[in-house]
Order: sequence, then C-alpha cells, then structure tokens
Amino acid sequence: MTPPIIILVRPQLGQNIGKAARAMLNFGLTELRLVTPRDGWPNPDAGPSASGADIVLERAQLFDTVEAAIADCALVFASTVRRRDLVMPVIGPEEMATQIHASPQRSAILFGPERSGLETEDVALANAIVTVPINPDFGSLNLAQAVILLAYEWSRRSALSQPPAKELETPAPHGEIDGLINQLDAELVAKGYFHPPSRTQATRNTIRTIFTKTGWSSREVKAVRGIIRALVGPSRNRSET
Repeated sequence: MTPPIIILVRPQLGQNIGKAARAMLNFGLTELRLVTPRDGWPNPDAGPSASGADIVLERAQLFDTVEAAIADCALVFASTVRRRDLVMPVIGPEEMATQIHASPQRSAILFGPERSGLETEDVALANAIVTVPINPDFGSLNLAQAVILLAYEWSRRSALSQPPAKELETPAPHGEIDGLINQLDAELVAKGYFHPPSRTQATRNTIRTIFTKTGWSSREVKAVRGIIRALVGPSRNRSET
C-alpha cells in the first residue's frame, strides 16, 4: 500500500502550504508536490505554520504543470465540488480511500488554489472528483481543512500507530468487595447513618450496588478501605518543619 501524494495546484499563501503539510503529517502522509505556487518555493512563511512538519516541506517537489506532477500516478482524484461541465465519476472520501488502498500503483489527490479551487482543465486530468459532504449553504473549507479531511479518511485504513490501550486491572474477587462493604457498613452503623430503620436494607442494597457494578480492582478496594480507616481513625499529627 503506497500512501497518496498530496498535490497543491497554484497555492497562494506560504502559511497555507505549511498548514497543509501539518495536516498531512498528522495522518502519515509525507509526499507533497507543488504546482507553480504563487509566491515561489521555498517560502519562508511555510515553516512556522507547519508546526514541526518540516520533513514534508523539505521533501516537497516543485512542478510547472499538473500534468508533470501526476505523470507517475495511475490514480488521481480532484478535490472539488461537483463540476457540471465535466462528465466523470464523483465519489466521497470513503470511496476514494478504498480505491487508493486497493491500487498497487501511485495515487495523488489534487487541491486547487485557496480562492478559486481547481480549474476545469485541472479536474479533467483526474480519474474522479472527490467531494466532501458539507453544508450546501456554507461550503467554506480552507485548504488545510480539505487536506486533513481526505488524509484522515485515508489513514483510517492504514497501520498508523495508536496509543497503547492501558491494560485493565483484574476485577477484585467478591470476597474482597464484601470485606469493603462490611467495613463500610460497620462504620456507618457506628455513626447512626441508617435512618429511618425501615430504609436500612434498601440503603444497604444501594451501597452494595455501588461497589459491585463498577468492577473495582483489588488495588482500588485496598485504597478505599484505607480511606475509610483514615476517616474513622485518630488524626495523624504531622510535625512542622
């Protein structure tokens, strides 16, 4: 599985190139190609906006035409709204990601200039249009937002490392839970907690439910029992230093 190339066609601001690079690296994409950026390349404004995604900017390649930028790609997607002047497939991000993962050849996703988007001639070079379903009354995604949405969809099928899930502690045996409940019950009786007497059993049932339905571990049971002993025992005098 080869990650897709992100191609920014005639991007206008260096800050937006940097933000797009940051979005890419968050989801494991590192190959960025630029087609005639308005302010040239390299652009000193890109680095600060990349927030550490320097590897993407350092490896970025510059091209004079879209045709040259996609020459080694067999599968190209144009990120834009539906174009009524072109008869070509229009798919969503999920289908795009599925096709990229299924293809053994290089793929690319085209993004147009911030103000106007891809021209018809650019879109015509792609195999399909990919459109993000957004509010039809407010379709205002900026360049980095568009990149991050499609990069995320691709990453869902990749093997990006995830934070290891913390291993859950083994639930304490019922005998330990009973010991905790009995200790608490004895202290509550001593304090006259159960009142009126007619509600005593119902209250005890509620307390038992609290401690049996949450899957307390042995460590947690010991901690709570220690808290109870501390609350009912004599205060510890701490020497001032």
